[in-house]
Amino acid sequence: MPETLSPRDILDQLVSFPTVSHDTNLPLIDWVETYLGSHGIETFRHPHETAADKAAVFAHVGPKVEGAIVLSGHTDVVPVAGQPWSTDPFVVTEKDGKLFGRGTCDMKGFDALAIWAMVEAHYAGVTRPLQLALSYDEEIGCTGAPPLIESMNAVLPKGSAVIVGEPSMMGAVTGHKGGTGFHVHVRGFEVHSSIMHTGANAIMYGAKLIEWANEMNAANRAVEPTGMDAVFDPPWTTLHVGQIEGGTAHNITALDCRFGLDFRFVPGDAVEDWTARARAKAAEIEAEMQAVVPETHIEMAEFFGVPALKPEEDGEAELIVRQITGDNAARVVSYGTEAGHFQNAGYSAVICGPGDIAQAHQPDEFLSVAQFESGQSFMRKLVETLKE
Repeated sequence: MPETLSPRDILDQLVSFPTVSHDTNLPLIDWVETYLGSHGIETFRHPHETAADKAAVFAHVGPKVEGAIVLSGHTDVVPVAGQPWSTDPFVVTEKDGKLFGRGTCDMKGFDALAIWAMVEAHYAGVTRPLQLALSYDEEIGCTGAPPLIESMNAVLPKGSAVIVGEPSMMGAVTGHKGGTGFHVHVRGFEVHSSIMHTGANAIMYGAKLIEWANEMNAANRAVEPTGMDAVFDPPWTTLHVGQIEGGTAHNITALDCRFGLDFRFVPGDAVEDWTARARAKAAEIEAEMQAVVPETHIEMAEFFGVPALKPEEDGEAELIVRQITGDNAARVVSYGTEAGHFQNAGYSAVICGPGDIAQAHQPDEFLSVAQFESGQSFMRKLVETLKE
């Protein structure tokens, strides 16, 4: 009989793999495949289309029929560099009722519970199938979800309800904002700053696009929200710049300026409208630059797109979660998840996982022991429902 690990044992293993998004996740994928395989569970690997050091993994237990419940998680985590950790981020440390470690909350705690549930369901002889879907590159724009879903549907009977285990304090989250982002590159022209009028300062022209984002945020905030938009926090579409770099020296007009510009959309706003407005503003600023130096330009490369999760009327996934948890509260969130991709692919989708999103990406990230135990109780009840 192969060794059956507890959820905590599995969590310890998963956190020990430093699967920061810019690094490999293959050792973790190898471990998941080996562990599930030791219990006779067939796994399927979906390699990254271009990066040889990344892959997704999925699996199916129970009868080979459609209608499975899918447990969806991601394997990558955000960096720890520069954060003041008081414990080793890649070792689970239990202290004061909390499990510290990178990814314990977002979202290897859920991943560990899902892997445990797959083994439990396998031995329980469930009559309704359970599937596991673990992706890559969620933290850099949910880019790994669409190819994973496509690969699953080509190999397995299609599931019907997806539980995405992002931290929600084990409550049902039925909607979230959509998002997209651009890598912006402003190419200027270098001259001595004393004759700056003859050059094109990429930073200062880039700042015009950033100031436009500030103006749009102020305008959006001033509009009275209506309909579904009103339930979000904040109840408007937001534009954000989190990093910027450029320039050579303080006395030279900047040749280059690079920054990311991202959007989080309320349901009432069309993604296409906002991306068109951003490109139009960039073109306007580019024309100003080219009037001084014709060879200057602004490039905007879209690097992610996360569809919104729209609340479903009588959604199957929501119903399953509410029946197990007894939770009847209405919740939507402003962060994005892979749930929107599953919903767009024809699945009913809901978010429900252990932990508080406030802990995600933080130094000394933690998942409370109580939340982890609540997640295990949820999985145990879920497996029981699959036997009925």
